[in-house]
Amino acid sequence: MRSEVLLPPAPGVWAALFILLPMLLSAVVRAQPTPTLAERLGYGPEARLLIVNGDDVGMSHASNAASIEAMEKGLMTSATIMVPCPWFPEIAAYARAHPEADFGLHLTHTSEWKGYRWGPVAPKTEVPGLVDPQGYLWPSVQEVYAHATPEEALVEARAQIEKALAAGIDVTHLDSHMGTLHYDPAYHAVYRTLALEYDLPIRMPGRAVLAERGLEHLRDQLDADGIVSPDHLIFGGPDEGESVEAYWKRILRTLQPGVTELFIHAALAGEEMRHITNSWKTRDTEYRLFTTDPEIRAMIEEEGIILIGYRELRRLQRGE
Repeated sequence: MRSEVLLPPAPGVWAALFILLPMLLSAVVRAQPTPTLAERLGYGPEARLLIVNGDDVGMSHASNAASIEAMEKGLMTSATIMVPCPWFPEIAAYARAHPEADFGLHLTHTSEWKGYRWGPVAPKTEVPGLVDPQGYLWPSVQEVYAHATPEEALVEARAQIEKALAAGIDVTHLDSHMGTLHYDPAYHAVYRTLALEYDLPIRMPGRAVLAERGLEHLRDQLDADGIVSPDHLIFGGPDEGESVEAYWKRILRTLQPGVTELFIHAALAGEEMRHITNSWKTRDTEYRLFTTDPEIRAMIEEEGIILIGYRELRRLQRGE
């Protein structure tokens, strides 16, 4: 019987294998589809996950009361607090007493109402460009860009975060009041710095919206940093002639797969809000729709929409 003798590959073959094997493995890894955010959270790729966020908490007692009820009894799954505003102590006390509540921070660099204003948390001498001649924050984002610097915006935002943490708030995420930190690349760098520094997810417009403005690279930066952000952000408002109720029902019927954030400005109707803003009716309507309206709740169930909060995103980002 003839025996077979297996000879080892020639030295040149071994060298080629050492070169090619890592390349082949890398190609296999690249060929694997990147998990979607929904899949990373433990859901299917077609799942429609929804964060209902309440903005402007801490701005007034009416917004605090409405947001608390919407979180406890309604559909609001998270809310963001305006630290510089007069009613911050009330909502901070609630957050301390209810650590399970999902509160982020509505980083505030503007003070937009005519008869109801607030100034910075940081000493005014450290952020002089953020302060208008009356000593308040500027009313508009454009005025912030015209008078302040990204460095001052960073100082103020960090002061707000530190004040919230010192008050005992378990901060789950960050967003930007009036979008000051969303679109301008220099100010977005502040946003990115804070998300990394405090290891928190942030609100951002979706890729399609950013691509329209030539800013899709901002999302790429966040992905590279490991910063989590919902796939889609609903903003805008009703079409001409469309009611607030019809608008939100239309939005819920047309949610895309993935994680979507919509934000409302819940506030109780009353003298306080009437004297602050002419949007008080819309704010009261949004409070009622997402707290006590049975049709909105039934629609979410019928559509198979899964409600989540930002805390789930924070757990994912931190690997908890």
